[in-house]
Amino acid sequence: MDFTETAEQLALRSAVADLGREFGIDYWLAKARKHEVTTELWEKAAKLGFIGVNTPEQYGGGGAGITELAIVCEELAAAGAPLLLLVVSPAICATIIAQSGTEEQKQRWLPGMANGSIKMAFAITEPDAGLNSHKISTSAVPRPDGGYTVNGRKYYISAVDQADYILVVGQSPASRDGGQIRPALFVVPTDAPGLEYRPIEMELVSPERQFFCYFDDVQVPIENVIGGSLDAALPALFAGLNPERITVAAFSIGTARFALGRATRYANERTVWKQPIGAHQAIAHPLAKAHIETELAKLMVYKAAGAHDAGDAMAAGEASNMAKYAAGEAAWNALDAAIQTHGGNGLTSEYGLGALLGVVRAMRIAPVSKEMLLNFVAQFSLGLPKSY
Repeated sequence: MDFTETAEQLALRSAVADLGREFGIDYWLAKARKHEVTTELWEKAAKLGFIGVNTPEQYGGGGAGITELAIVCEELAAAGAPLLLLVVSPAICATIIAQSGTEEQKQRWLPGMANGSIKMAFAITEPDAGLNSHKISTSAVPRPDGGYTVNGRKYYISAVDQADYILVVGQSPASRDGGQIRPALFVVPTDAPGLEYRPIEMELVSPERQFFCYFDDVQVPIENVIGGSLDAALPALFAGLNPERITVAAFSIGTARFALGRATRYANERTVWKQPIGAHQAIAHPLAKAHIETELAKLMVYKAAGAHDAGDAMAAGEASNMAKYAAGEAAWNALDAAIQTHGGNGLTSEYGLGALLGVVRAMRIAPVSKEMLLNFVAQFSLGLPKSY
């Protein structure tokens, strides 16, 4: 086993960290509070090659893997300037298209996704289905010309207002007839006739908003069906789930690092009695514990990324679920310890920690809840009976 990053990976970390510091938490929070998009950060990250780092070289990307994209996600979050769209567009959608799309689809979408000029949202969650993908009701009914008519609704779909396209997960007619679940996976332009979307009002401080999406007889040509056939949908869908969990976990690790960085600096500088408060174990021990939890979770994140990049889908599935769980818990504990270290200052706007409470809490819910992660581990890792 080798836990040492390559020279290229270390250089990538350093370059992304530099970009993150150039923007930072003040930029990110200012955008979030005004419901504005972090366009400047996205465009500069794209120009530097970070957006397309995992896209194959023949389609204009960096030719690296999810490991490198996780590094980008982690370092931007560690600087206080995360980009949620990295999880959606390059991690999920570009991975699905690169692995399962037709050659025409790869040529059509991947170069723009790699250079950041095309953004693609991902729509799977529905109001009546929640995390039960077997209850998805969005339908894709065949048309005589080979295309499909799509009807249904999705919710908690991130950054639809920024996206050019939505990669939609629906169901084929065979699924609705009581047969085995057959997902349908297709790309819909955000300006397609019959598609409407509206923001969900959230207490979450984030530049990326969440949306309801309504599909009313949306016409999807066959060239927009991933792989050119519904038969390609199931393997295509699974191809995007592990990268999603890995990159969200990487964001969690970066956020934990950001919180701990703020807390340790404050604990070294703040003196109430005769020495900095960091000298007191009541302050030091929670921070040390959070740091250990963060480093342990980070190992699992990059174990999962390494398994994915090596093509070991089974190992990546188990590790990515564990990484998502561990990183979400680590981020929550790190932020809690950081705010407690600051006392009342931890909830002021000046220190940039209180606004992250909703973001970090959401990391224990989305894109899959910690309870479902535990169900996965209980069933597949421990061999216990399925509980749902």
